[in-house]
Amino acid sequence: MDSVVRNTNVPTETDSGCCCLLTLQVGTNLTDLLIQKKITIRELGGCMGPIWSSYYGDCSSVLFMIDAANPTQISSSCVQLLSLLSAEQLASASVLILFNKIDLPCYMSLVEMKSLFRIQDIISCANQPITVVETSARDGTGLPDVLQWLRSTLKDPS
Repeated sequence: MDSVVRNTNVPTETDSGCCCLLTLQVGTNLTDLLIQKKITIRELGGCMGPIWSSYYGDCSSVLFMIDAANPTQISSSCVQLLSLLSAEQLASASVLILFNKIDLPCYMSLVEMKSLFRIQDIISCANQPITVVETSARDGTGLPDVLQWLRSTLKDPS
């Protein structure tokens, strides 16, 4: 899960809401999760950015994963994040930004990543509620935070 753009907005018969997980890499995959209800996660690689918008329609949440151990991708990740946040179809989507691969010795700290991305400026200007979490897909660091975010985001408003 750590290096793919994920877009979880594929409705299924049991879905009443969907979630989009966007990460920067190559690939596409569908994964079903059962968190209060069944959600389908569509993974889309960063090089597939030009077609991401075709999946925004049914999306209520976005998980945007960034490789914290790859400083050469910071600028393109930031551009893709800003593009996603400015998409009209995602104006009310909750957004979780995941800084992944924090288990690697060469990863950039949360402070460095927030500074390079100007996260505070992005959060203050975005229409969407944005949460930031450090993760390691390899050792599970941050996974409880991600699951809690999914649970609270997918709660029915009724």
